[in-house]
Amino acid sequence: MTAMSEPAPAEATGRPLRADARRNRARVLEAAGEVFAAEGIAVPLDEIARRAGVGAGTVYRHFPTKEALFEAVVTDRIKALTSVGRAALAGIAAGGDPGEAFFGYLAVMVSDAGAKMDLADALVGAGVDLQRTTLAAADDLRDALGDLLAQAQSAQAVRTDVDVADLHALIGGAVAAERARQADGRPGRLAQIISDGLRTERATTGRTTAR
Repeated sequence: MTAMSEPAPAEATGRPLRADARRNRARVLEAAGEVFAAEGIAVPLDEIARRAGVGAGTVYRHFPTKEALFEAVVTDRIKALTSVGRAALAGIAAGGDPGEAFFGYLAVMVSDAGAKMDLADALVGAGVDLQRTTLAAADDLRDALGDLLAQAQSAQAVRTDVDVADLHALIGGAVAAERARQADGRPGRLAQIISDGLRTERATTGRTTAR
């Protein structure tokens, strides 16, 4: 029996993965993300297995095709970023400052997107339809960002004429600009400029006073 004909992985059948299987899957995703970003998508699955420290059969059990691995890498990254947003919302519910939570998450999104842009470029260049394969995960991310925005606007920390579509456009622009200025030694500067532009006059005044 070849690796391609092994039983479907537990996640494909709805069964929960064992702890060791979860660890192996996470190692494969981490290795694949690094390899795809650095070397492109031509790297064979057997090489990804070697770098992850698992057997080739383990990779094929979780990801029977390279396309499935592409999708899982990107979706996993989006889910991780969504989890950060949900944690920020939980912090607000526990009494945290909505403005600080929103702007902190905005900075994380710009930083994370910039760090993973090489990966996205590699997948798009390979003809992987990121919009199709990650649609559900991207919707969850948009919801988390929208909830944080609403909380910050209710607290009068963010301008009310801004919506989630505006934020996505601003984040995309900030990521592109940050990449173009990587050599200037001031990471996060453009994200800070954008944040300042999003603050209400009241929030800006309070921030200046606090300094």
